[in-house]
Amino acid sequence: MSNIDIRRKHARPLKDARAAVERVAEHIAEKFDVEYGWNGNTMDFSRGGVDGHIAVTGKEVHVTATLGFLLMAIKGPIEREIHRYLDQEFG
Repeated sequence: MSNIDIRRKHARPLKDARAAVERVAEHIAEKFDVEYGWNGNTMDFSRGGVDGHIAVTGKEVHVTATLGFLLMAIKGPIEREIHRYLDQEFG
């Protein structure tokens, strides 16, 4: 197992931050074929070999994911994509 842990500070209202995270999740879902849904202010996402969460507060976005054995080899590209989408939305 391999873990991803990314924190990004922001200055947006919570509602705007949630909308931005929704757009990030749409990109990630399209690129990596994951399913996602909200649980309060946390978006849960999963597919075979990965389970993760994107927690949103009024000051921070926190992405965590656990990658299974087969996805460990592409951890770097996955992290780069997450950073790229966060940069687009919260840059």
